[in-house]
Amino acid sequence: MTFKKLLVSVVFIFLAILASAREKEFYSLRVYHLKNARQEQRLDSFLKDAYLPALHRAGKNAVGVFKNRPAEKDTTILVYVLIPFKSFESIASLEEKLNKDQVYISNGKNFIDAAYDDLSYEREETILLSAFAGTELNVPMFTTGKKNRVYELRSYEGPSGKILDNKIDMFTNGGEVALFHRLGFNAIFYGKVIAGSHMPNMMYMTSFENQAERDKHWDAFGKDSEWKKLSAEARYQHNVSRIDIFMLYPTEYSDL
Repeated sequence: MTFKKLLVSVVFIFLAILASAREKEFYSLRVYHLKNARQEQRLDSFLKDAYLPALHRAGKNAVGVFKNRPAEKDTTILVYVLIPFKSFESIASLEEKLNKDQVYISNGKNFIDAAYDDLSYEREETILLSAFAGTELNVPMFTTGKKNRVYELRSYEGPSGKILDNKIDMFTNGGEVALFHRLGFNAIFYGKVIAGSHMPNMMYMTSFENQAERDKHWDAFGKDSEWKKLSAEARYQHNVSRIDIFMLYPTEYSDL
């Protein structure tokens, strides 16, 4: 092969990879850590009256806002904001759009300009995810009140990057995503964490009308013959080192 042909081949492969990446969805999962009801009220007002309307103006019409369900051990209020993106480049450009949106800056002033001794939140973290191949954001259609719904966010950490990819393969090529779909888990997204505090890691979110439906679906999942066969395959053993489960519900102003 001549150098010219080799160069053309390399460029073609690069463009193909780039095009593939642009077809894949990305997600930003922002988590606000709050210490009291005052901060929660201020954040709610900011998200409802300033942030989500600005995201809608920027073309983001499927933004999820979720809160953790109270538990005795909880000492921190957590609020999750999920934003889908059609390309990795659009993640950075969103902040530029918001900084030029004077309506957003005006409506969000109370939250954005909070004083050092009257903070709007204690800490904020952002997790970036790349959607699994063949999956995209799903907007569930429920009839129950939003506070009754259960949105279950799961985080699976792998012993290494290569082993985590094996777990992701179990979802995509192995058939776990298809199994969730067949059993009606109403998955919101599936994604590999590409930037975050816990890596290597993958996350996904399922949704249910209420807690009873959630429990019924997981019971059916555990008893399903296809799952038993898949989980017993030698190639998919020991591919998860830690699982964290977050039980959430959507706010009244959430799009999801």
